[in-house]
Amino acid sequence: MNSGFIGSLVGMMVGYFITRSWVGGLLGFLAGGWVMRQFQKGNAGGFGIGQDGVERQKVFFESVFLTMGHLAKADGRVSEQEIQAARSLMHQWRLSPEDVRVAIDLFTRGKQPEFPLDGQMQRLKTACGGQRQLIRAFIEILLEMPLSAGGIKPTEREVLWRVAASLGISRVEMAQLEAVARARYQFGNHAPGAQPPKADLTQAYKALGIEPEATDKEVKTAYRRLMNQHHPDKLVAKGLPESMLEAAKEKTREIRAAYELIRDHRGFK
Repeated sequence: MNSGFIGSLVGMMVGYFITRSWVGGLLGFLAGGWVMRQFQKGNAGGFGIGQDGVERQKVFFESVFLTMGHLAKADGRVSEQEIQAARSLMHQWRLSPEDVRVAIDLFTRGKQPEFPLDGQMQRLKTACGGQRQLIRAFIEILLEMPLSAGGIKPTEREVLWRVAASLGISRVEMAQLEAVARARYQFGNHAPGAQPPKADLTQAYKALGIEPEATDKEVKTAYRRLMNQHHPDKLVAKGLPESMLEAAKEKTREIRAAYELIRDHRGFK
């Protein structure tokens, strides 16, 4: 017997039992069938995610490494430093051996001259379905490789602008994302447990997207907002691949490091 029909029957009985009327039974019949169909959709690709969510995660993962490969080849050649940066990120994000294999294949495909960057970005934008937070997360992740490889080259910047334009991100917003990414990178690039030097205080404010003149309350508000926006579980629910969960966690560590430096400097709790 169809499980959806079973759900409808159960709903009908519950509805009739609660209301003691056939109208309640009919409403229960309709509601039970709907609930069962939603459950089946969830089970098709991980409960609570659904098939659309699974496709979104797949497209996001593919887009990250395809675009990284294209970005690395922007100046005509891929340096050893860029290859090492990409591999280091895969390790930092704790990708499984199978995900690493797939990521390397995607990176290689992205290096090809015929790679359709604009088409892939349109595919990603469609898959994200207006999830602005997810698109911003994609840009932040993409910026990791050139920053890790020593800085963003002019040819890479041109590619990044194309990516941003395809995803509906203005150059002004892109410049803001880059400035924040640079600042956060400093806080993620020091020994665990070691505090960044006091000279980096200005960068700490940039990492939180605020000015040094901000009040204590504004500092706390910015910190809470960013931690909420970069919450790994929330990003995964929106479509971030679970295999890239560690990338999201790294962002929260960088945000926390910047906040703690400001907090300690100001002396508030």
